[in-house]
Amino acid sequence: MMIQKMYTPQPQQISSIIHSLETCKSMENLRQIHSIILKTKHFQTQLVWTKLISFCALSPLGDLHYAALVFDKIENPSVNHYNIIIRGFASSAENNSLENSLYFFYEMLKNGLVPDNFTIPFILKACAKAKALREGEAIHCYAVKTGVSLDVYVKNTLMRLYAVCGLCHAARILFEGSAQRNLVSWTTLIQAYANAGLSKEAVRVFLEMGESELRADEKTMVIVLSACSKLKDLSLGRKIHRYMSDNMVNLDVFVGNALVDMYLKCGDVEFACKVFKEMPEKNVVSWNSLIAGLTHQGKFKEVNEFPRMQSEGVKPDNITLVGVLNSCANLGVLELGEWVHSYVDRNRIKADGFIGNALVDMYAKCGRIDQASEVFKNMKRRDVFSYTSMIVGLAMNGKGEKALEFFSEMSTVGIKPNGVTFIGVLSACSHAGLVQEGKRYFKEMSSLYKIEPQIEHYGCMVDLYGRAGFIAEAEEFVRTMPIEPDAFVWGSLLGACRTHGKVELAETILKKLMEIEPEGDGAYVVMSNIYSSANRRKDAIEIRKTMKDRKVKKAPGCSVIELDGVVHEFRMGDKSHSRTEEIYSMLDEVMNRLKAEGFATESSNASVSAVYKEKEQSLCHHSERLAMAFGLISTKPKTPLRIVKNLRVCSDCHSVTKFISRVYEREIIVRDRNRFHHFIDGSCSCNDFW
Repeated sequence: MMIQKMYTPQPQQISSIIHSLETCKSMENLRQIHSIILKTKHFQTQLVWTKLISFCALSPLGDLHYAALVFDKIENPSVNHYNIIIRGFASSAENNSLENSLYFFYEMLKNGLVPDNFTIPFILKACAKAKALREGEAIHCYAVKTGVSLDVYVKNTLMRLYAVCGLCHAARILFEGSAQRNLVSWTTLIQAYANAGLSKEAVRVFLEMGESELRADEKTMVIVLSACSKLKDLSLGRKIHRYMSDNMVNLDVFVGNALVDMYLKCGDVEFACKVFKEMPEKNVVSWNSLIAGLTHQGKFKEVNEFPRMQSEGVKPDNITLVGVLNSCANLGVLELGEWVHSYVDRNRIKADGFIGNALVDMYAKCGRIDQASEVFKNMKRRDVFSYTSMIVGLAMNGKGEKALEFFSEMSTVGIKPNGVTFIGVLSACSHAGLVQEGKRYFKEMSSLYKIEPQIEHYGCMVDLYGRAGFIAEAEEFVRTMPIEPDAFVWGSLLGACRTHGKVELAETILKKLMEIEPEGDGAYVVMSNIYSSANRRKDAIEIRKTMKDRKVKKAPGCSVIELDGVVHEFRMGDKSHSRTEEIYSMLDEVMNRLKAEGFATESSNASVSAVYKEKEQSLCHHSERLAMAFGLISTKPKTPLRIVKNLRVCSDCHSVTKFISRVYEREIIVRDRNRFHHFIDGSCSCNDFW
């Protein structure tokens, strides 16, 4: 509003000035009001200056530096004026906020004013934000000398300062020495332990608080639930959830997000989804927590909630997109991944950084290395993760020499590889049979790139020697390793024994694996197959008996195929699918056609205790064959089929898939636990070397 120039203002006119300051909407408007105040001496009251400085220093529409200029013109500023300007600078995002806060604090002392129990917390807040422990300790000493430290508000901000600076013991001493504690006191101490990574202590303090008459609020519960998530203690998490129900803590969006995150990290996916469904309000963080949590738990199929998020009007952010793409990569669901890519393009989101890397990784792990290369080529900013995704993807897809070209390019563009990059490089050498190149890269890891080889790199080298048939070299390499071989290293050597029929060495390795990983099923299964291939049926049966006696359960084979955006999951002998009858009918047709082509079952891959016919039937009902049969009856002729299996593809299924690709004129892409197999016209990209 326009303020007329008044030379003999009345009380109502001063009230009008104050009202104008209280309803001010911009700095331009404030400057107009300020000019009137400067022209009219009688308007320059303590209250008017308070309102003027408050807008400039505390309003999001204000200007702190203008507030400082105004402050300098005030004659005899009060403690309240100092508090406002100190609070403004303490809360600002400026780099010199602490310096400015301290300047006005010391000016206040110089002018003979005594800071009150509001001044000290504002200064301490600035110290905490800057993690300025020395300055904070000086303020603490002053607060003790003046007795202000006895105030609960001051004590809480002191606790927060020490907590932020990582001094939990100092925060605890202040807490213990406080005659008066409120909810903020308890929450600050809980937060101190949580921030220091002492989750058990944080929860212990919360349970201690529960014995008092205080009731936790939403902020406290978010901190406690976060600490519980890190502990991964489901029973404790449920106890805390019951506390919330008993004390009627409001399930706002922040508490709901923390609850979902806690249940997912503690492994209770079903209840996490239940809490998520019951949340009255959800934001993008809610969806990100669900997607990231499900991905972390390996529940990639359930992450197909992304379209529902869109339908509920929640706009995904970069974290959402990366989370969904990571899930698509792990599950091998190309259609949803392509949909996310089209969303990125439609919304003109730059496919660089995290999103670009996630797209490259998704396409590579879905068997579309050509599309991964296209995304990589169009990225304006590439980093070590971009190159590593391409190298690992090319290695998995049987393009070892191309992977090594990308590795060479990294040096040319000045990007330093990391440990994961070398896993991709060594895997590329292993799958391509490039033994000499692999030996050279392994040596250069430490000599040229100063990267200390880890157990995964040693495992890759054992795999490299073993696949190429250099069993003695592989055995010697394991014997001379500077670190203790683990199950992965011994498992790689055992796999080589299976490929090259080294039964006696395999028996020695099995004993070591039984000591290292007594509950692991892989070694038993591989050894059983080794015995079967060597016609030692009795020993194979004995291995299965040992598994049974030790209650070692074989991980069931599981394969998934995505059609029209729906992920279909199959297990060996599965009959739960709605089209089971058609699937098994197609399997019979496939086997009849293959037999007509002269195909014979490799029975060593079947259950050793079954008769031949049962062996053949067992192999026919492997999960990937069920997925292939479903794909054949559900898609048009010559449509490519994409299948992801959780275990290594057996040699029988590998041979069958080659036949199917030729007889049915289909491109079939199978991703097993180790790599991709691209079957076209009776041949596989792995050249039968996997």
